[in-house]
Amino acid sequence: MQALHIHAGPRARARLRERGLQPDDIRVIAGAAGGPKGLVLNPLDQAIFGRWLTGSAQTIHLVGASIGAWRLACATLDEPARALQRLADDYIAQQYPVRPGGGRVAQQMSDVFGLRLREHFDGREAEALNHPRYRLHVFTSLGRGLLRREGRLRTPLGYLGAFTTNLVSRRAMGGWLERVIFSDRREPLPFHLHDYRTHQVALSAQNLTSSVLASCSIPFVLAAVHDIPGAPAGAYWDGGITDYHLHLDYASMGEGLVLYPHFQRQLVPGWLDKGLRHRHRASARLENVIVLAPNPEWVRTLPNAKLPDRSDFKAYGLDHAGRAAAWRQALTMSARLADEFEQLASKTSIDAAPLP
Repeated sequence: MQALHIHAGPRARARLRERGLQPDDIRVIAGAAGGPKGLVLNPLDQAIFGRWLTGSAQTIHLVGASIGAWRLACATLDEPARALQRLADDYIAQQYPVRPGGGRVAQQMSDVFGLRLREHFDGREAEALNHPRYRLHVFTSLGRGLLRREGRLRTPLGYLGAFTTNLVSRRAMGGWLERVIFSDRREPLPFHLHDYRTHQVALSAQNLTSSVLASCSIPFVLAAVHDIPGAPAGAYWDGGITDYHLHLDYASMGEGLVLYPHFQRQLVPGWLDKGLRHRHRASARLENVIVLAPNPEWVRTLPNAKLPDRSDFKAYGLDHAGRAAAWRQALTMSARLADEFEQLASKTSIDAAPLP
């Protein structure tokens, strides 16, 4: 049984048949939101950034939301494989304060998580912002109207409004939440962003860590990050709300391919689209995209027969050691994804499956 499956849009499939998977064909790498699910991609990330891409010299844009933003920010640091391994170790070891009556306090969780991010990036901003090849783009969601500021009543009411309007269309949700991208100031993104209300901000030493924290700030789980330096004032939340799996107009960039290490085959546009199956289908925007995803049958061999996910915090409760052991085992087993990727990359021709 293959652990790693490869799916691609029509333009990417033709290139893979012609010359296989070549590092110098890649112009964009995407990293999705998804919390602990991203852990299974860690060995694959290490293989891609630590070894495979060293065989090319072109500029590559790294676009990420939530844990995808954290993963790709780590890839811009010196010794990316080591930085990515530290991400996995810290993510697995994380513990958050619990109230006496049960449950966790969002601000306290944000404080703990923010401290962890500062340990990763404070003092290392120059590595991320001046990488000779990589251009980092961190996706966040900026509240509008009721969501401009976080509040006990206004936040749930605002997200109710966002949920309702999103049922009509993603564009309509732009009245409640705006996509804000913190982008490497040296080069713009190489594809169009006309699909949704968008604002771009220059990534800097002053906002690198806070933008990654905002991109990871799941509503009602972590607190919003307010008034990020250099960006419009307001409350910033998880980039996955507007761009859960970054289903963007990659086809508009012309030359080059997009490499997408992902924990599933489908690219769901926004967090509020998870239950809207008709929005999960591939589109013409993805014609130059290559998705590397775990085989669902292989996933069923992991602990608890699934990918690690946020429900494990509730399922394991205060059994932090049990949860960490399960996640650590999943991470160890995921080394197979990296091994199969390197075998795949050695082929001169690849028949990829269509994107579903």
